[in-house]
Amino acid sequence: MLGVLVVQEHDGAQPKFLAAFSGNLADSNDLPYFVPAVYDLLRPDGEFKRGEAEITLINHRIDALAQSPSLIKMREDLASATSHGRMEIEAFKQKMAESKLRRDALRAAGNVSSEKNEQLLNESRFQKAELKRQRQHIDIQLNELRNKIALHEDEIARLKVQRKAMSEALQERIFRLFVVEDATGRRSDLTDIFAHAEGKLPPSGSGECCAPKLLHYAYTHSLKPLAMAEFWWGASPAGEVRHHGHFYPACRSKCKPILNFMLQGLDVEENEAEVALEEIGLEIVYDDQWLMVVNKPSGMLSVPGKELEDSAYTRFRRLEPQAMGPIVVHRLDQETSGLLIFAKDKGTHKALQQQFATHAITKRYIALLSSEIVEDEGIIDLPLCPDISDRPRQMVSHKMGKTATTRYRVVERRGATTRVEFYPLTGRTHQLRVHASHPQGLNAPIVGDRLYGTASERLMLHAQSITFIHPGTGKSLTVTTPPPF
Repeated sequence: MLGVLVVQEHDGAQPKFLAAFSGNLADSNDLPYFVPAVYDLLRPDGEFKRGEAEITLINHRIDALAQSPSLIKMREDLASATSHGRMEIEAFKQKMAESKLRRDALRAAGNVSSEKNEQLLNESRFQKAELKRQRQHIDIQLNELRNKIALHEDEIARLKVQRKAMSEALQERIFRLFVVEDATGRRSDLTDIFAHAEGKLPPSGSGECCAPKLLHYAYTHSLKPLAMAEFWWGASPAGEVRHHGHFYPACRSKCKPILNFMLQGLDVEENEAEVALEEIGLEIVYDDQWLMVVNKPSGMLSVPGKELEDSAYTRFRRLEPQAMGPIVVHRLDQETSGLLIFAKDKGTHKALQQQFATHAITKRYIALLSSEIVEDEGIIDLPLCPDISDRPRQMVSHKMGKTATTRYRVVERRGATTRVEFYPLTGRTHQLRVHASHPQGLNAPIVGDRLYGTASERLMLHAQSITFIHPGTGKSLTVTTPPPF
């Protein structure tokens, strides 16, 4: 990720720009043309390199213990002894079974004296006791081997605990060295910023992205920030959706708390994605005693968020204060418009949830894609999982992802854009947005997709139609609403 910040000297001179890259480039934080890091983790004599070397020594000790010939030999001995002991027990149990058949045959013949019968009983008792003794003997041998292995494994576990503590301590020390300031000159380190905003340590990589670097350089060189943007350069990383030359917002998990601090004192444009849509009403498309279907506008949350209370849910509650039990049946992304169902009682909610769980509900979305799609229709099957370093973004992962399947049909090709119908067969977060934009999908981001494509006035994705069995009437119900684009 590359970033540009337009700045102006406080004497009103001609604006100029600063450039930065996220992370490091060619294993360096110090390259001509780009602003330096807030704190250079790669300095050979720095705190990070010293702490990293100490942790590396612990790693070597762990690897040496885990791969030691003595531990490998003990594990092999345990596996062999376990197998041999099992075979001994099975062989003796087979002998006992044969003895029992012989005793039963003698008794069935009817010529067993009381003295002989007592001998047979003693034989049976002896064999049962012998089986118990053999099991105890084998258990003693196996436990001796297990205890020897446990001594080595306990030392490995102790070193891993030590490594984790050292890593967390190093992380906190490092983030204490990432000291940034806001436009008023107030300074803070990243540990305090995240503790105040998130109640936890900063995630790995915090402070190394373009935006904090650019603002830090501007503030420390008496430059006034005017405008900033970040864009991706080059091929997309595996699993993620990044298009060459496209602009992307700063990541939420690592950058948002830092930027919330650093932008204080600047005249910043309002974040349109977080503006309450008080002036826009909530259109009711269908309503009865059991449920309500509304047309959620783009930009409105389905349910209240951490920083924004206004949502389709809160507005529904104002309209239907008497609604009881669980209400929210499903959700739409904040930037997606269209049909949203709210239940008015527990039974209706349960019935609709079951239909969603069994994929009995049919949904149709309309989307405008940013390039021409050659195939008239098809199915996209790309498993998805959260990008934990940049929530709420999702990524394709054939190893960690959950099944995500979408059927699509081209409705219209208009110049460089394509209007399509999407039929999601699963309901993963951002499923349609990733399936549209990913190179293994349609490789055509939805117009206005600020996360996976290029931002514009809105995301051109609309939940147009939904069909389900009405819990109150038992009949199929289809509700539709036209797209606003």
